[in-house]
Amino acid sequence: MKFIFPKNYNFKYKLFGFMDYTTAILDIIIGFILFEFVHLFISNITIKIYIFIIVFLPIFLFSIFGLQKENLLYVLLYIFKFIKNRNIYLYKKISNNKS
Repeated sequence: MKFIFPKNYNFKYKLFGFMDYTTAILDIIIGFILFEFVHLFISNITIKIYIFIIVFLPIFLFSIFGLQKENLLYVLLYIFKFIKNRNIYLYKKISNNKS
């Protein structure tokens, strides 16, 4: 059976149907860095597991649900671009009312 997708339909491959592959790879990288950081400073295995879950679970949930179904990598890129090119424009209307 062949399906015909409209040209304006944005088709993305997803892991398990709800997460982009780029987000999954980014989560794996963040999890690995966090695991190495926790492993470096803490020796008790139960405390390692608790700290890893407490820190990584909010990051993972944020990456799944995100901001308006936007990819986490793009959100981080937008934030970086905003911080790098921060321009604040203030519009102040001056009225010339002579009352």
